[in-house]
Amino acid sequence: MKPTPMKIWLLLLTAFGVVGASAGDRQEASAPVQAQGTAVTALPTPPIKTVPGMPPVPDPKNLYSETTPDHMSPAVKDHLERVYVPNLRSGSVSVIDPHTLKVVDTLRVEKGPQHVVPSWDLSTLWVANNAERSTEGSLTPIDPRTGQTGKSVPVDDPYNVYFTPDGASLIVVAEARRRLDFRDPKTLAMQYAISTPQCGGINHGDFSIDGRFALFTCEFDGSVAKIDLANRKVLGYLKLKMPAVRFSESKAALNPLETEICTSTKGMPQDIRISPDGKRFFVADMDADGVHVLDGDAFVEVGFIPTGLGTHGLYPSRDGKRLYVANRGTHKIHGTKKGPGKVSVIDFATQTVVAQWPIPGGGSPDMGNVSADGKWLWLSGRFDDVVYRFDTATGAVTKVRVGAEPHGLTVWPQPGRYSLGHTGNMR
Repeated sequence: MKPTPMKIWLLLLTAFGVVGASAGDRQEASAPVQAQGTAVTALPTPPIKTVPGMPPVPDPKNLYSETTPDHMSPAVKDHLERVYVPNLRSGSVSVIDPHTLKVVDTLRVEKGPQHVVPSWDLSTLWVANNAERSTEGSLTPIDPRTGQTGKSVPVDDPYNVYFTPDGASLIVVAEARRRLDFRDPKTLAMQYAISTPQCGGINHGDFSIDGRFALFTCEFDGSVAKIDLANRKVLGYLKLKMPAVRFSESKAALNPLETEICTSTKGMPQDIRISPDGKRFFVADMDADGVHVLDGDAFVEVGFIPTGLGTHGLYPSRDGKRLYVANRGTHKIHGTKKGPGKVSVIDFATQTVVAQWPIPGGGSPDMGNVSADGKWLWLSGRFDDVVYRFDTATGAVTKVRVGAEPHGLTVWPQPGRYSLGHTGNMR
């Protein structure tokens, strides 16, 4: 007898949604056994030995401890409160006043702006213009004190930008070249490059708690690359597992929970973020409709959490307890307007979905970040030419009209000592 969609969905939840991670994870999280009449003293968490030049990790149990609302750096004290939205097809950046929800400026930049990236020292916002299918890529600086652009610098294929944890290098993610280019963070002069030949569509990354390695997603190969930052080499590639079932895109308009047998042989990994304790990496997969859970040190997959159709962007809450997941509402790279996009909320501790925030009338939430006070989640509406502002207490949504095909927006300023790049991976 053919299983019904509901039975398949219950099977999926049983296998992944409720359990969330592997049995090993569950055992690791369980409380210590105490014999009757004996006292158990918790051992202190040893300090993290970081790479030279990297700021220390004050709380080994929560690497996001310095990104709470009360940790605004003196370096951003005179920065304007703005939301900067790169519009891929408009060749512009829409500047939103978060208090009035009005676009107060439109900045002309170069061809194909993908992400707005805070620099390691928090002094500059870089617009990554990768000029798809051409050699006209560039980085455009924005002065966050004035909200105005400076002179663009020619750079080969900057789809995304990150920074090494010690701040010594700006990393240009040259997606089309299958390469990571390490440049001087001020002059952008080339320092060295790491080739990633088996990482088609390299685009998003995050860094280990000690700064020794990074994991980058390979969108078109369905895998993740592990980079040894100290020895400047690729340590290996991990093929991500595909679930037995995923959400049905063809039937999503009638029933967002309708599922289908997953026939894809490889995923389409997008954003990646590390857990507060540094032990796990969470990888959004647009084709698997959920989040893979990886052990970064062992470099193995230990779990999977189904979230929604077209899982895409990942953003920790300000207290580091939850992970906001943007589900773009399609498996396709080029989707349609008013799709079944939504936001899922994952509890880091239990690795389960604790809330779902749909968009009334449909939408396509993509990339963004959380406001400094943690009250708002800002995401671009990739195929709807809008920006969404989600209330993180209720999930209520407000929309702001921007340019054509908004992508990796940043909310600025944000709390934290330094930026690792992307739209504000703060530590």
